[in-house]
Amino acid sequence: MPPSPLQLDALIPRSPSALLYVLAYLVGTAAFALMARRRGMATGGVWSLAVVALLGGLVGANLAQLLATGSPGKSVLGGVAGGYLSVFLYKRAIGLRRPTGDLFAVALMAGESVGRWGCYVGGCCFGRLAPDGVSRYPAQLFLSAACAAILAVLVAAERRRVLPENGLFFLQGTLYAAARFVIEFYRTADPVALGLTAAQWGCLAALLFFGAVLYRLARRSKTAEAVAPQQAVPAACARGRSAFRVPGDALG
Repeated sequence: MPPSPLQLDALIPRSPSALLYVLAYLVGTAAFALMARRRGMATGGVWSLAVVALLGGLVGANLAQLLATGSPGKSVLGGVAGGYLSVFLYKRAIGLRRPTGDLFAVALMAGESVGRWGCYVGGCCFGRLAPDGVSRYPAQLFLSAACAAILAVLVAAERRRVLPENGLFFLQGTLYAAARFVIEFYRTADPVALGLTAAQWGCLAALLFFGAVLYRLARRSKTAEAVAPQQAVPAACARGRSAFRVPGDALG
């Protein structure tokens, strides 16, 4: 039975913040699609993977917020963890072996750079009190600007092809963890150990993980670039010898 007009009306976002959240999902999806086409990966399996990542991210975001605060809401870090786990399991289930992290890295930064404006307009996620004791730091806009800057770095790295596949994913993880660690000093969470919040400890762990893998990928890429010219020279010499070979050479 088709939905009634009243039910359809309830599905339409009315507030400016809700419209910005919808726009964030659309921008993230568009960025994902552009990267998939650029990499020649616009296939049915990749599109289904995007849906699984979205659903897993939503579950992870809500579950992490509920476990951390006991109240409903969404945690970006929980969403990233939920999306990563769901993608990992789904790829194994369907036998998809090609790395897809770069697609999600660009989509996530594009979407969050818009979505944080939804938080700002909606009046949530403001930071600590500013020195004037009245206003609060716009931590949402700090995060939006950080994500936009990271997106610009990812686009530049993609155009220059300075990293192998999945390199953008670990570059994004490294930069976002570093930015989020700094911005957490302006947010309202209380410290849990050594003056750092739970999110900051999570960022440090993520920074070590993503940074270590990124360093290994970068070294592997440089090694491959250094070896390629050395392999090309003997091959060129072999082609040169074959071009000047006389019939007797085959017996000699």
